[in-house]
Amino acid sequence: MDKLLANICASLNIAVFCQRPNDSFQLLSPTPDWLVFFLGQSVSTECALTHTFPYLTCFIDDAEQHWQARNATPLSSGVWVETDELGNEIAIEANALWVDGQAVLLLNNLGEKYRKEVSHLQQLREGLLTQEKLENEVQKRTLKIKQREEEIAIKLVSLTSYRDEETGAHVKRIGLYAAAMGKALGWETQQIDDIRIAAPMHDIGKIGIPDRILLKKGKLTDTEFAIMKRHTEIGAKMLQDSHIPVLDMAADIALCHHEKWDGSGYPRGLMGEEIPVSARITAIVDIYDALVHERVYKKALSEAEALELMESMTGSHLDAKLFEVFLGILPVMRRIRQEVNEINELLVSY
Repeated sequence: MDKLLANICASLNIAVFCQRPNDSFQLLSPTPDWLVFFLGQSVSTECALTHTFPYLTCFIDDAEQHWQARNATPLSSGVWVETDELGNEIAIEANALWVDGQAVLLLNNLGEKYRKEVSHLQQLREGLLTQEKLENEVQKRTLKIKQREEEIAIKLVSLTSYRDEETGAHVKRIGLYAAAMGKALGWETQQIDDIRIAAPMHDIGKIGIPDRILLKKGKLTDTEFAIMKRHTEIGAKMLQDSHIPVLDMAADIALCHHEKWDGSGYPRGLMGEEIPVSARITAIVDIYDALVHERVYKKALSEAEALELMESMTGSHLDAKLFEVFLGILPVMRRIRQEVNEINELLVSY
């Protein structure tokens, strides 16, 4: 049996010690070759392992408590590295346990197993770093694509800005308002980005409306209003069938932003949740921005007056639940109004 245990210790690269008085340890197993360099002539006598391996100094305190508790479950010191006579690094681990009335300390040379584990962990680390690098690159490219999409959208919207009273600041605010609503609703980042770009294109179809109607001061006749209403369908036709998500959303918004919750809107008379949520959001933020800003044809309402008017429109024109979400993030909307205004737009243009 002793020979069998010796062979096991040799094959596992383990040295077995028992604790002796005065904090010394006696080697019970045959001395592994790797240990001779560290113990020298003391291999056959009692030795002070904490002097040989200073790393063990802190571990011995925990080991003492483990031995005093007569605990037979191994307590690990964790791995530390020593340098042998050839300058090679050796990974060693100590385990303390109580066996047959003795305080036993095992020293294990982890050898190739440890090197393979370190190599594996290094490969995982390098893989994670490579993955992170690739993900960062994808994010950068995605951002560039989004910036190009936004630039295209702004160029498209600018075509109508030259023909009616809407300002660049107004259409930019619409996108930011709508994105804030999407975030409050828990949308994915992609959807939030899409509505920020798509909502400003809600009136792009006005490019197809004659100037005599689009620029007319005063109330439109029934015939003129019927022509004006066509801007929803014109805008949708300009944007649809692109198979690009942001333009598909823009097409829905362009077509449906004048639909009403009770079905009395145009061009299709859609009702309730038949109206795309992106269009319902755009309707709310467009009305809000129009009411609280002055235009050549009207004076601005105070925010309190605008919200009271919009409240009266819920359930008929506006989605009441979405309006509650809007009210819940009103401070965000106010900050957007303050930061993106016509004065700042003029300063930037100069």
